[in-house]
Amino acid sequence: MRYFLAFIVSCAAVSALTPLTRHLAVSWRVLDVPGEPRKIHTKPTPLLGGLGVFVGLMAVMWYVAIYTPQLLLASITIKHLIGISVAGALLILGGYLDDKYNLKPSRQIVFTIAAALIIIASGIGIREITNPFGGVISLVSWEKVLFWWQGVGYRVTLPADLFTFAWIMGMMYTTKLLDGLDGLVSGMTVIGALTIFLLATVTKFLQPEVGMLAIMVAGAFAGFLFWNWHPAKIFLGTGGSTLAGFLLGILAIISGGKIATALLVLGVPVLDTVWVIARRILWERKSPAIGDSQHLHFRLLDAGFSQRGAVLLLWTIAAAFGMTTLFLQSKQKLIALGALVLLMTGLAVILVLRYQHRKYEE
Repeated sequence: MRYFLAFIVSCAAVSALTPLTRHLAVSWRVLDVPGEPRKIHTKPTPLLGGLGVFVGLMAVMWYVAIYTPQLLLASITIKHLIGISVAGALLILGGYLDDKYNLKPSRQIVFTIAAALIIIASGIGIREITNPFGGVISLVSWEKVLFWWQGVGYRVTLPADLFTFAWIMGMMYTTKLLDGLDGLVSGMTVIGALTIFLLATVTKFLQPEVGMLAIMVAGAFAGFLFWNWHPAKIFLGTGGSTLAGFLLGILAIISGGKIATALLVLGVPVLDTVWVIARRILWERKSPAIGDSQHLHFRLLDAGFSQRGAVLLLWTIAAAFGMTTLFLQSKQKLIALGALVLLMTGLAVILVLRYQHRKYEE
């Protein structure tokens, strides 16, 4: 019941705040105006949706942490929550500036880098990963305390900190680049957070406090999805799209390094992002930061899918592979990731052939 209430309250808080956020975006003229080929909406649409998600989620999270700490604070600490709050606020600030002034990629990335570093400084990190062939692989080869503050040591741990940094940055930019269809990123975040919630509450890896944070994240993005479903009345914006990957990346870490779980949920967009970046750099010789309409979700539209149909297909794939993590072991998850790669390849071939057939018929 407490998890259900946390979901409902988070959902209601964000759903209630989103119209206010939308009003602010319109008043401040922070709008996504159609014009580029990859912008498929037909009229100016407010951005800044991530602001409502962030404020609603933080309000519920800190209320629980202060008034019912037994539900949230155990493996998760106040230090962690402060890090999540400060880093999230930076992402929202950077997102506002990007949505309003269309920052250069070199300036956009400052906020995501700062957010990732704040998370590492708050003590959230990946110190070991499970070896699918048995045992664990330690990521702690060198460690040094930089300074102490209020009895807590702030240290550099290598290569753990580098791995954590790369993981959080990768997750943020995966969801940022994925944000091309109404409701796609919001729904993916709900699926990912719910998967981690189930792993933390119904499997042998019982972590009720992680489950509580995960269900609040799921509720927050579900509340936003009410306004973001096609035809969207408001978009997440840069801040909201990076916040989605940021939170999923953190949930994967604090739930015990469930990296494979997050990869299975976001496997298709992760593989799509890797492919698009590689294509831009190796074949087209242009910056990977320049957006285009070559992502898988746009290919689905080219092949004849509606926006809702494309989103529902990608949600279904994410949910199906995410649910496998509830009963698969480490080695089996590696096999599942391989199956996901094959699925991605097969889907890409089918979409190209279908698109070519449609062009021929025209």
